[in-house]
Amino acid sequence: MNEPWLLLVLGGLLGILLAALAVLFMQIRRVPVDQQQLEARLQARIEQLSRELATFQQGNIRMGEELTALRQQIKRLEDKQLKLEQHDPQSLPYNQAARLVGMGASIEDLTQSCGLSKAEAELFVKLHASRQA
Repeated sequence: MNEPWLLLVLGGLLGILLAALAVLFMQIRRVPVDQQQLEARLQARIEQLSRELATFQQGNIRMGEELTALRQQIKRLEDKQLKLEQHDPQSLPYNQAARLVGMGASIEDLTQSCGLSKAEAELFVKLHASRQA
C-alpha cells in the first residue's frame, strides 16, 4: 500500500460511494412524504368522483320518477280518448278513417271500410296531406 495513487483512487471511490449512499438515504426518506401526498390527492379525487356519482344517481332517480309520471299521464289520456271514441258512435267511422289515412289508405279504401261518401273520403285524404306538408 505504498502506492499513493492507489490510496487516492480508493479514497475517491469511497467518497463516491458515500455520496451515493447519502443521495439514496435522502430519496428513501422522501418516499413516505411523496406517498402521503399522492394518497391525499387520490383520496380527494375519490371523494370528488363519489359526489359526482351521487349527483348522477339523484338525477337518474328524478328522471325515472318523471318518466313514470309521464307514462301514467299517457295512460290516462289514452283511456280518456278511448272513452270519448266509444261514447260517440257517430265519430267512430271518422276516427277509423283518420287512422287508415295515416297508414296510407286510398279514397276507395275509406269509402269501403268506413262507409264514408267519396267526398268525405277525399276531404280526409286532403286534410291528412295538408298536415304532413
